Amino acid sequence: MERTLSIIKPDAVNRQITGKINAMIEDAGLKIVAQKLIRLTSAQAEEFYAEHKDKPFFSGLVEFMCSAPVVVQVLQGENAVARYHKIMGAINPDVAEEGTIRKTYALSINCNSVHGSDSVESAAKEINFFFSKLDICE
Repeated sequence: MERTLSIIKPDAVNRQITGKINAMIEDAGLKIVAQKLIRLTSAQAEEFYAEHKDKPFFSGLVEFMCSAPVVVQVLQGENAVARYHKIMGAINPDVAEEGTIRKTYALSINCNSVHGSDSVESAAKEINFFFSKLDICE
């Protein structure tokens, strides 16, 4: 079994659609083994997205991720990283496949409702950023 990190972003939390997104995750065969609602500080968001700090969108991303609470989750299942990416859909909701989270719920490329780890290695690092082993229930 593989694990990946999911973040339900401020735009989705503000619209109270976390349950709908969770249903799509679970309907796709992934199990939510940890979940919490948090409010990121600027320092936390900057650390989490540090790999993007030299990109022009970095400050806007940090500001957006701190603008309201987010739901951080650990998802588990076979090929969880790839499976969750398929469920999320393309970053740009205009080109995302029908039936994906982003096609269904994203407002724009910037307010795209969800984040998912891009590799097994990133998933382990990102999960450890938000969760201790005691937080994860199998």
